[in-house]
Amino acid sequence: MFKLNPAYPTAAHERAAQVITEHFRRGYPVDAVLLVNSCARGKAVPDSCLDIVVFARADVMRMRRELWQKQWEAFYESDSAIADLRRVGRYSEVHLDFVDGRFAPRERDEAAGPDNFELEVGNFMAYSVPLWQGTDFYERLKREWLPYYAETLRRDRLAMVRRYGLDNLRHIPLYVKRNLHFQAFDRLYNGYREFLQALFIARRTYPIAYNKWIREQLVDMLGMPDLYEQVAHLFEIRRFESDELVAKGRLVEQWFEQYAPALT
Repeated sequence: MFKLNPAYPTAAHERAAQVITEHFRRGYPVDAVLLVNSCARGKAVPDSCLDIVVFARADVMRMRRELWQKQWEAFYESDSAIADLRRVGRYSEVHLDFVDGRFAPRERDEAAGPDNFELEVGNFMAYSVPLWQGTDFYERLKREWLPYYAETLRRDRLAMVRRYGLDNLRHIPLYVKRNLHFQAFDRLYNGYREFLQALFIARRTYPIAYNKWIREQLVDMLGMPDLYEQVAHLFEIRRFESDELVAKGRLVEQWFEQYAPALT
């Protein structure tokens, strides 16, 4: 399991986290308050957001989410500690999500790139730090989802991601032939992100993101520095309106077969 080193980049981040935790601990029937994303991994800088997840069981969340969201928005605008945080940096805001712990794949657009299923489980379960727990709900969820989800689901998910990812990549020559190079690039980018999704599924590891922290994930989490060096040069394109996009797509297809092959 990837080792977390939680740290706040400023005293304002830490104070805001304390105030938010106390706010939900005292006034709401929630099960846990979690620190997630860059602060939870010790990667935040003064301009980073403070990302918080409030966990409550589905029956409670279903009845109260809308009210809680309105109350949170009012608290966000009125609390002095949160105001202090907003003054620290240009983007140093609070991003807070209400989560009921029911993780399930959703229907997806076949050309839109990866879905968020593994990201949600990873960031909320594997890469989160509890700031407060009122029940054992969060710990029970961790036992259910860690170190990884069930093998049957993994096989289904890998097959699905490979199908969508390879389909995106195989559309690239068709679009280049029609001089639709921006559409071809869109397919390349989505196919590349689906390769990352498949790679993590193949290695039974939850990802952090498909559009950032790529070095941290490939080098530190998966121990694949050679692959990172290849990925880092994928979008170096000398001439956009050329067959380079076709070659790049074929390269990502090779990565699928080398690093995330179909399960037999």
